[in-house]
Amino acid sequence: MLVLTRKKEESIRIGDDITIKIVDIDNRQVKLGIEAPKRVAINREEIYQRILAENEAASKTPATGDGLMHIADLLKGNNG
Repeated sequence: MLVLTRKKEESIRIGDDITIKIVDIDNRQVKLGIEAPKRVAINREEIYQRILAENEAASKTPATGDGLMHIADLLKGNNG
């Protein structure tokens, strides 16, 4: 892990297209501003872990024919 010290308004550059800027420092909180391309997903760690857990659970749930038929109807434009 790389550990850097930055002051308010200073930035860190990751690659050519991601910038992390220290926006504010208040007591025990640091506010970060992140500039990145839209194709780059940015999540807080706890949200990322929840997404992983939900994806894992969904992958273990067997798909039913009824559910797949409903999705097929929606894609065809049939709302029934």
